[in-house]
Amino acid sequence: MDMANVMEQKVQDFMAKVIASNPGEVEFHQAVHEVVESLIPFVEENPQYKDAKILERMVEPERVILFRVPWLNDKGGVEINKGYRIEMNSAIGPYKGGLRFHPTVNLGILKFLAFEQVLKNSLTTLPMGGGKGGSDFDPKGKSDNEVMRFAQSFMTELQRHIGPNTDVPAGDIGVGGREIGYMYGQYKRIRNEFTGVLTGKGLGWGGSLIRPEATGYGAVYFAREMLATRKETFTGKVVCISGSGNVAQYATEKVTELGGKVVTLSDSAGFIYDPAGIDAEKLAFVMELKNVKRGRIKEYAEKFGCEYHEGQRPWIIKCDVALPCATQNEINGEEAQTLVDNGCYCISEGANMPSTPDAITVYIDSKILYGPGKAANAGGVAVSGLEMTQNSQRLAWTREEVDAKLDSIMIDIHENCVKWGTEGEFINYVNGANIAGFVKVADAMLAQGVV
Repeated sequence: MDMANVMEQKVQDFMAKVIASNPGEVEFHQAVHEVVESLIPFVEENPQYKDAKILERMVEPERVILFRVPWLNDKGGVEINKGYRIEMNSAIGPYKGGLRFHPTVNLGILKFLAFEQVLKNSLTTLPMGGGKGGSDFDPKGKSDNEVMRFAQSFMTELQRHIGPNTDVPAGDIGVGGREIGYMYGQYKRIRNEFTGVLTGKGLGWGGSLIRPEATGYGAVYFAREMLATRKETFTGKVVCISGSGNVAQYATEKVTELGGKVVTLSDSAGFIYDPAGIDAEKLAFVMELKNVKRGRIKEYAEKFGCEYHEGQRPWIIKCDVALPCATQNEINGEEAQTLVDNGCYCISEGANMPSTPDAITVYIDSKILYGPGKAANAGGVAVSGLEMTQNSQRLAWTREEVDAKLDSIMIDIHENCVKWGTEGEFINYVNGANIAGFVKVADAMLAQGVV
């Protein structure tokens, strides 16, 4: 049996144990498989990690917290949701990762996100471990008072398990400034302390400038660095972006600022195609539509007279650069092939795991520039880390200071990916991100013994 087959068998054996131990958690299985394909050959060459079973320990959460969240709706009726917090790995710092409020939330999705977060946080170079949490509560269609009552009930339990030096949650899908505010108020009420226990706070009470923009900006900065390896820039590039929330909005803003032209945005109902480009004025309309009115992206097409493709995703549109900024598994193998066939040669993931394994195979085989989420979208958690630093020091940095630090961190992440992922003339950013993120955590775990 040749070496490639030996490694593939080792991956399969490892995954068989993970699947048996975590039945039904398909997103978690997918995330682990993508990582161990990169890491098992590396671990085999570095017996200190193999002998200490570092990889086996990393796929097992240090702690899983599951709790009931009862709350009253506006009619006085009792509602019940599940609450979760996955504290995955604290080898290099307190657990850090977002809270997601969405009906699809379950243990498998949160474990996938927490596992990715460990490596992502390691890549930022900041001292943060990995965690993730949330609830199957859906903020859509709820009044502010209902969201507040839910958030207060959720935090009443969660507050026992978190703290500025223990676990520092942030926002994610369904958790924006409103939800963070309600949860922070409840934490403060119960604990009687004003600390940096949540990030994504309002600017007037401990938040950081650039935090809302950070994930979208960071994904574009990472794409800029990838393009630079081919001596290219965003100037004149046609860019497809999915999603129309926070990440997509600020990715659009930064692409436009760097000279690119964004032609698509989407939501769960469909996508808009505006060949003229989504300029600053049109983006302001999207922000008002999505952030204030909480409307559908279809209204953009009606307002600006462009194409709307109901029930479809934007990957059929010809582009140079694609930035998936919506959700997991939004690009399948067929869509990835369409992108490549249409001339797309740079993909930077603003969302977490938006590409299926088949899609990633297409990217790697086609040797295009592909920045996986754990590297490309690490800007969000990086600025969360900077918010933690500002809270600890009781300081507030300027917009320019935070943006410069974010840009610098994304450049460092890119350099680390290149260092560990260069294969001849080709940079395999998947291997680079996985190995670079792993080494820092693994070395810390070795130093701290079997704990």
